[in-house]
Amino acid sequence: MRCVTEYMQQYRKQSAMWALLLLSIVWGYNWVVMKVALKDCDPFSFGALRTFLGALSLFAVLFIRGGSMLPKALPGVLLLGLLQTAGFVGFMMWALDTGGAGKTAVLVYTMPFWTLVMARVFLHERFRGMQWLAVVLALGGLVLVFDPWRPRGNPLSEFLALLSGVSWAASVVVAKRLQSACAIDLLTLTAWQMLLGSLPLVAIAVMVPGPPINWSGYFVGALVYNVIPCNALAFILWLFIVRNLPAGLAGMGSLVTPLVGVFCAWLELGEVPKRVEGIGMLLIGTALLLLLLHALKSRTIRGTVGKAS
Repeated sequence: MRCVTEYMQQYRKQSAMWALLLLSIVWGYNWVVMKVALKDCDPFSFGALRTFLGALSLFAVLFIRGGSMLPKALPGVLLLGLLQTAGFVGFMMWALDTGGAGKTAVLVYTMPFWTLVMARVFLHERFRGMQWLAVVLALGGLVLVFDPWRPRGNPLSEFLALLSGVSWAASVVVAKRLQSACAIDLLTLTAWQMLLGSLPLVAIAVMVPGPPINWSGYFVGALVYNVIPCNALAFILWLFIVRNLPAGLAGMGSLVTPLVGVFCAWLELGEVPKRVEGIGMLLIGTALLLLLLHALKSRTIRGTVGKAS
């Protein structure tokens, strides 16, 4: 029985790693999609539409599935929604409106480092050995991409992107503590946190005046892409990842997303990284490789121990 339990734990952890890779690709390409879509819509309206409609699509799935749709631990779910939907998406869209897609992606994904600090303080998680080397390399890579010695671009956009990353990191800790405190259905949790988190974005979109939305074919396609794979399905995947992987590992593993975003922005938007930024991306890629090797090594060792017992 213990062997079966250990096998299921390893299977869920491996599934979470694959889910993290898929999510990183889907989210990475979305930086280009969102940047182009903002030509037809102001950032607050786009953020409100993608999150509110994403929540409605999840409630439709809940209705079809049947069973109770009422949330548990409503205060915790509300806090999660404010951080993971309102804060993360709101600051991100605002930053992207005036900043480059690639650089905004990288700055939002300082999230793993804020996650490491918060996980150490609130979840008592520690990184060891090769993981610390990965952290150092990734941090150095992000510094080079940010290039503080030669500031350029929009400082407000860069600050907002950092706030988005901090809000997302805080949501990782809240999700871990919420899921460990009580058994909450993953789909129900995702739907309610997204709905509650979308309401501040809807309110801001109504109160802040902006130009009318141009419902072009690209904008409609971008909205559909954001509502279904990038919002509804992505948040389910993310909460599944957080449930089955340590918070720090989940945060570090998701660093592949800004690399995909920078690469796609380079190809489609002509945002060519400077030399220093290229070196920074190489350091981040090396850090990811070290992190994945450490995870594979840990699974191999535990699997050997399990067979021996």
